Order: sequence, then C-alpha cells, then structure tokens
Amino acid sequence: MIVKKLHDAGVESEHAYAAAFASIGLSLVSWLASNKQENLERADRWGIFVGEWAPTFFALGLALANYEEHDSAEAER
Repeated sequence: MIVKKLHDAGVESEHAYAAAFASIGLSLVSWLASNKQENLERADRWGIFVGEWAPTFFALGLALANYEEHDSAEAER
C-alpha cells in the first residue's frame, strides 16, 4: 500500500537508494560538525540518529524495485 502510493507519486527505487547514501554522508557530516561544537556523547548520538535512516531507505528501495519489476512484468502481458 505505501509502496504503491510512493510509486504512484513518482518515487523510484533509485531515489530511495540515493537517499540512503545521502543519509550515510549526512551522518558523517553531522557527527563531524557536532563533534566540534558539542561533547563527544552528543555528537555520537547525532551521527547514529541520522545513520539509522539509511536501512529504512534501502528497504524502501528494495520494495520499490520489486514493485517496479512486478509492474513492468504485468505491463508486458
């Protein structure tokens, strides 16, 4: 249901994969910026918080890829 709505809205699996890699980069940048301004424990929390988005985006990418494959197989029939 969510995957279909995302697909209908124009979101493709490549978008989700790009968001996952961006999340990994943002995690590193967030940690480095936080590390310079705050104590180490808080900087680690920011980096981990943003880094936990990546698996969700990768999972959405896989779900969208499967939906796209299924959708194109039905279109060929």
